[in-house]
Amino acid sequence: MELLIITIAAIATYFLVTWFYQKRILKTLTEEQFREGYRKAQLIDVREPNEFDNGHILGARNIPLTQLKMRMKEIRADKPVYLYCESGLRSGRAARALHRKGYKDLSHLKGGFRKWEGKVKAKK
Repeated sequence: MELLIITIAAIATYFLVTWFYQKRILKTLTEEQFREGYRKAQLIDVREPNEFDNGHILGARNIPLTQLKMRMKEIRADKPVYLYCESGLRSGRAARALHRKGYKDLSHLKGGFRKWEGKVKAKK
């Protein structure tokens, strides 16, 4: 029982630390704020290619989280980076990976693509 309590406390601590770290390095933008700035930024969809093909924000590049380490050179560190995924979890992970490599101006869409009501492009 004691081990279970320690384990739960450790997991809770990990999630709290991760949440505070993410809040510090990543701006969470409403859809309105996201729309205001994403055309001047690098718009990156970190979902998998099949999700991207089913519909994505107009102008987005698909760099899946699973390929981010290999494709990081495609993203400029001197320009703002706007990230999104389906719900916001993968874009948070992508932001942490980018921040560790020196990227500073990182933002993501609150609620992810699931909450997006703007224009969408899909492959036919």
